[in-house]
Amino acid sequence: MINTILFDLDGTLINTNDLIKASFMHTLNHYYPNQYTEKDIIAFFGEPLEVSFRRVDPERVEELTRFYRKHNKEKHDEYVKEYPNVNTTLAALKEKGFKLAVVTTKRWETAKLGLRFANMTTFFDTIVTMDDIQNPKPDPEPLLLALERLGATPEEAVMVGDSPSDIEAGQRAGTKTVAVSWTIKGVSAFDAVHPDFIIDDMSELLGIVSDLNK
Repeated sequence: MINTILFDLDGTLINTNDLIKASFMHTLNHYYPNQYTEKDIIAFFGEPLEVSFRRVDPERVEELTRFYRKHNKEKHDEYVKEYPNVNTTLAALKEKGFKLAVVTTKRWETAKLGLRFANMTTFFDTIVTMDDIQNPKPDPEPLLLALERLGATPEEAVMVGDSPSDIEAGQRAGTKTVAVSWTIKGVSAFDAVHPDFIIDDMSELLGIVSDLNK
């Protein structure tokens, strides 16, 4: 019986794509003018900032991360958008008694900006951020922590995300997995990880969990 849904945040529940691109371009153009394009930045989506910037310059990870976060926070509400049918789906799941959690590679300070912007905070029973764990997705640690907090088992849960790392984390944790087709990486990014389901609209999740519980 599925009774728990774990969600990635960026690119899954809220559209932060433009914000992330703008913050990366602002940072990289400041330190390395004209060396990076928006196309280069796509590879950074879905991973912790420290991982991305370690690939850029392992000697300046902390400095680059701090510069990025300042821009990201200042421009947050200017760039962030909502995806259709996300809040109504969350409300329906909550009404049906599902336990809901966010599992994100963001830190709490920035994660809460997006949740509050989209009026989602009250839907979730727990939120696992980078502040809570040692090993980010695709490691299963953050998902297993969310399940522990919710008193749920992997067999009772579904992981929903827009990145192959979300799907791999779900598989390694032992949950069902749902990929969203609106990922900035393109649906082909999931070819190597084989999610259980791919949805084109968040409302489709209601039918999936209903079918799994038949």
